[in-house]
Amino acid sequence: MTTIRQAGPKDHNRIWAILEPIFRAGDTYAVETNIRRNSALAYWMGGTHKTFVAFDSDESLGTYYIGPNHPGGGDHVCNCGFATDLAARGKGIARKMLAHALDTARADGYHAMQFNFVVATNLGALKIWFDNGFEQVGCLPKAFNHPTEGYVDALVLFKTL
Repeated sequence: MTTIRQAGPKDHNRIWAILEPIFRAGDTYAVETNIRRNSALAYWMGGTHKTFVAFDSDESLGTYYIGPNHPGGGDHVCNCGFATDLAARGKGIARKMLAHALDTARADGYHAMQFNFVVATNLGALKIWFDNGFEQVGCLPKAFNHPTEGYVDALVLFKTL
């Protein structure tokens, strides 16, 4: 059974084990592929982010963060980042984390969720987001330098809650 709970310092190793291969691949997140552990954890868990981990027994399945997309007048719209452990892909973990994030967003008083930079070649993520009612509201042409595809579009997705 998948459990999702808020992450804390004791989860750093679990989260890094999920993030490291994803960040190293360089095909979905606009971060340096040689990012160090402490910098990656600060990015994922720092600032205004509320971070969660998904696991089954003690097996790490995924992690996500949620926080305001912008401060002040934009703080009613949240932003999230999702990462599924490579071994857990195709098992519905991202969908479970998204459902949890949507519930969390509503409970925290957000009015909408926005993804600012979804790499257009990330078809699995796009299918999940579109299946859950997100709309493409923007396209950043050739904004992401994919390691094998070259320059590809990044999409902006939005969903009113």
